Amino acid sequence: MIHHTMIVSFDKTLPAGELDQYLKDIERVMLDSDAVQSVAVRHHIPLPGEEAIAALVATAVVQVAVADTDALAKASATPDLHEVIEHWQARHPYKVVWVNHEPLA
Repeated sequence: MIHHTMIVSFDKTLPAGELDQYLKDIERVMLDSDAVQSVAVRHHIPLPGEEAIAALVATAVVQVAVADTDALAKASATPDLHEVIEHWQARHPYKVVWVNHEPLA
């Protein structure tokens, strides 16, 4: 099993409802790809003073579990995923950093 963990950072603060919709959209297209075993999405939990830190602070995290690299490639190539990304990038630009790894626990 491989986990594909994405750290998502929107350029500007989103209302909670908009962020929830983004996460639902990503979760839906990943599950609809029939290539993933599970998807978990969560908001970042901010700490006081972190805005002063000179680092990329996440808005949310998305973790996708897949059987292998072929399944990850299939899920990543689905046209619906690219449509969701383009839709959200046009409305609310964001950056993503990701890592593919074995389960942490």
